[in-house]
Amino acid sequence: MKILRSKAPLRISFAGGGTDVSPYPEERGGAVLNCTIDKFAYVTLEAEPGRTGGTAVESLDFNLKANYERPSDLFYNGELDLVKAALKVLRPPGPEDAPSEWMHLFLHSDAPPGTGLGTSSAMTVALVGAFQHYLKEAWTSYEIAELAYRIERKELGIKGGRQDQYSAAFGGFNFIEFTGPRTVVNPLKIRPEVANELAYRLLLVYTGGGHYSNELIESQQRGYTEKREETVEALDATKQLAIDMKNELLHGNIDEMGHLLDAGWQLKKQFTAGISNPRVDGIYAKAREAGALGGKLVGAGGGGFLLLFCDFARRAGVARAVQDAGGRVTDFSLETMGLQTWSVRSAQ
Repeated sequence: MKILRSKAPLRISFAGGGTDVSPYPEERGGAVLNCTIDKFAYVTLEAEPGRTGGTAVESLDFNLKANYERPSDLFYNGELDLVKAALKVLRPPGPEDAPSEWMHLFLHSDAPPGTGLGTSSAMTVALVGAFQHYLKEAWTSYEIAELAYRIERKELGIKGGRQDQYSAAFGGFNFIEFTGPRTVVNPLKIRPEVANELAYRLLLVYTGGGHYSNELIESQQRGYTEKREETVEALDATKQLAIDMKNELLHGNIDEMGHLLDAGWQLKKQFTAGISNPRVDGIYAKAREAGALGGKLVGAGGGGFLLLFCDFARRAGVARAVQDAGGRVTDFSLETMGLQTWSVRSAQ
């Protein structure tokens, strides 16, 4: 019995989100600044070579169990489709009607999908990592990220960009550039005192519910392909803001990062309708009144987690204000590691 585990970190995005969504990066080039946090997507893969019986899948997040005995069972119906897509892409192909090799997959994450932390992409990266270990493949972090992108965006057709897969695969602070078909990850060496200051002054607030990223991203893509002036200008300004924020971070200008977060949030709301809503706007307004220098929703928009940047002395007051407004503060730390995989000794 082989028992393998993998974990991939979730991420917070500071700037540039949306410029990694096609066709913008192919035509104008995109850039994002993000960092991984100590919240993870986990996969356990158990296999017994030579035994058949299909793939048993258990998802703690969705409270679902399923068994796929043959490749023909892997049809998309809205239930564990991400796992099915991963199995189609990653598992060695066999005859369509032949029973698959026995395997058990157990999945869970520290945050629910649809809340803006890149959970689905981190789960996909964790699945790729588990199969890489199982198949003894020597995939690079770039290849792992591209496989995860292929599974989500190409095979399954989920709308979105590329930053989440690369962030989960590489980990740490990254400035990621998208130029045509190429993606370049630039790991940032942040001074420890800057990272410590930044970590204390950030607040992650759950605003409730989730977002429907497919609809929001489709609307954003439509606005760009139709060359709506407001959408194009907002995306161009968002890309420049990611560059500016990266420079401020490297120079240790922490307060300026907070102001740029607010500028980025105002730009993001120009991408398309539905990015924000009255509940999010209300929590954000209370945070600003209490001393937050800036903030933004960390995903495509519509709900989920709000990232706030606070004055050092007023952080506790901001936390009280957002909780009084209906938000829920979630503790986290910055994480420097990306995808990790390991073997577990079988008890048998």
